[in-house]
Amino acid sequence: MRSLTQAFARVRRLGGRFLALTVLATSGLLVVGCKPKVPAAPGLAIVAPGLAYTNHQIPQEPWSIHVVRIDRHDPSLTVRAVHARNVAVGLAPLSAHLREAPRAWGSPVAAVNGDFYQRDRAFAGDTRGLQVTAGELISAPNGISFWLDAAGQAHLTNVLARFELKWPDGAQTPFGLNEERRPNTAVLYTPAIGFSTRTEGGREYVLEASAEGGLPTLVLDTTFKVRVKAVHDGGNAPLSPGTWVLSLGGTFAKRAPTLTVGAQVTLSTTTSAKLRDVATGIGGGPVLVRGRRPIQIEVPDDENYQTSSMLEQHPRSAVGWNHDHLFLVTVDGRQRGSIGMTLEELSTYLIQLGCDEAMNLDGGGSATLWCHGQTRNQPCDGRERPIANSLVILRKADSGK
Repeated sequence: MRSLTQAFARVRRLGGRFLALTVLATSGLLVVGCKPKVPAAPGLAIVAPGLAYTNHQIPQEPWSIHVVRIDRHDPSLTVRAVHARNVAVGLAPLSAHLREAPRAWGSPVAAVNGDFYQRDRAFAGDTRGLQVTAGELISAPNGISFWLDAAGQAHLTNVLARFELKWPDGAQTPFGLNEERRPNTAVLYTPAIGFSTRTEGGREYVLEASAEGGLPTLVLDTTFKVRVKAVHDGGNAPLSPGTWVLSLGGTFAKRAPTLTVGAQVTLSTTTSAKLRDVATGIGGGPVLVRGRRPIQIEVPDDENYQTSSMLEQHPRSAVGWNHDHLFLVTVDGRQRGSIGMTLEELSTYLIQLGCDEAMNLDGGGSATLWCHGQTRNQPCDGRERPIANSLVILRKADSGK
């Protein structure tokens, strides 16, 4: 068995994003060693109504930490989960997310990079977990998720999708959402993915509402009755407003029931956590803080990449909150002025910052924080990395501020 030191060295050679976090995200657990000594967080300077920022420099480590604090009681501010190019797949730098966000939402005042994501092929930018944007579900949950309900209350939940399709004969089939379809799977595509399904081969059913009025917004923990509008073989079926596409991989299509135009099926977006009325949601993980305490587990015996990446110091991003404030935090890393943090060091810092709850976000070259007109941190790639999604704070257009 390799020594832990050897494992760490291998991680340094590999570099890249923290894919290990997605493996442990469903547990919400944090690897713990000795309690780190992290200096107390400094005060923050008000840069706009309801918005404060600081760059906390700790030379002895060295660390450069960027913190945005948002007043949760300011009615002029709203939180959105934004995806690159305003679709469910694709990559773009964080600053591009802000330029492309719908103007009707308001003016961006702060943002941080979001969830882990697929980096290549046709579905580059497919996030690993939950995304709900302006109440619309565009990516299925797959572990630790941060979400805001209709009343603006924040939640941190371990949630898994249990989506099911019910065929006319009563048989049931699990399905994915706006993701890469495999030969033996079924995936539902909505217009949030773009103009077509991006698939190859298989069979696809274009779906419409069973009743007049068009398809509703796709949301969590809801049942939808739909009917087949058209049948499309060969993949890459077109998508248009008011329709969805149920796509069956070639292997699965051979044994699945055959549907004809007019046939009715039922789609259920049930989850393990029974989420309803989600206004904004984004995936990540692991959980860093619960009840103003760090989440703790014992270090696994196996010395592998998943363990070592958590114990090493890397660029990090996180979202945390308490009753009064929401915090966006990014730690620079892999550079002379800031080496980065372990997850334990980050959780300790977030508690000292005042967070009652906090969740880790994607890190490494993806770690980016924007506030009041500019990118504040120093991404380790030397420039903003194209990323899938982000958490964006906006000033409502009609706020008058």
